[in-house]
Amino acid sequence: MIAEEKVMTISKAAGPAGTHWRRVWRHVRKAPLSAWIGIVIVLAYLVVALFAPWIAPHGETEVVGGQYDPWSDEFLLGTDQLGRDMLSRLIFGARNTISVALMTTSIAFVLGTGLGLLAATVGGWVDQLFSRLVDVIMAIPQLIFALLLLSIFGTSVVNLVLIIAVLDSTRLFRVSRSVALNITVLDFVEAARLQGEGTIWIMVREILPNILAPIIAEFGMRFCFVFLTIAALSFLGLGIQPPTADWGSMVRENATLINYGDITPLLPAGAIALLTIGVNFVVDWFLHITSGLKE
Repeated sequence: MIAEEKVMTISKAAGPAGTHWRRVWRHVRKAPLSAWIGIVIVLAYLVVALFAPWIAPHGETEVVGGQYDPWSDEFLLGTDQLGRDMLSRLIFGARNTISVALMTTSIAFVLGTGLGLLAATVGGWVDQLFSRLVDVIMAIPQLIFALLLLSIFGTSVVNLVLIIAVLDSTRLFRVSRSVALNITVLDFVEAARLQGEGTIWIMVREILPNILAPIIAEFGMRFCFVFLTIAALSFLGLGIQPPTADWGSMVRENATLINYGDITPLLPAGAIALLTIGVNFVVDWFLHITSGLKE
């Protein structure tokens, strides 16, 4: 009897989870071709980023050949200006660039969404203070502001992540605040207030679940923008610093090859563009299924 009760308990616990995953698989199976392309691209990049040390034929900073060696059987994509294998640098660049962009976007997501929910829930002077501060920050072009702050505080990875996260959180603040304002006036939120629930409880349990779909979609969009911003800063010399492999700096380091008709500098640029397209395909599909629109 005890064993049967345990089996029934496990079955009940696994039931809702199993139903949830079956529903997810049903949506994925019915996804359009563009969504499948995006999913494959994103998964491929994640595999490369996670298993970079085992996939790359050479070390990240290992000098294995001469300067700008051409493509060959030994070096499939040639070497860079120091004789490092370009294929290995591209693979390690996926891990470095994607991890920094994902970390930055996550911090921006938590900061921007949290303050946006707080401003919408509390209102009054709190809403006005945060909103005007965000207006001031957004009045300055993000790339120029990031260049200025990195020149002042230094170009370490920690400074890069924190500066870009704070600047990008302003966009998430506006989105989360605008959608949360439509939820705070509904009856169930007022009922929670009348029951004496705290502000944090209302934000997390009542408002956040009802705005999660557009916020997650915005997370994907912000990841693309953060990814491109970090690559641009690295290209300008103020992003991820050498000898760490980064796609933006790799374009700058090998740009001279364009003068000789070599497409090697276009490879990291193409990797940046391909990941951006893949993430956008997935975000578009996610917005479609969460909005309830039909084909």
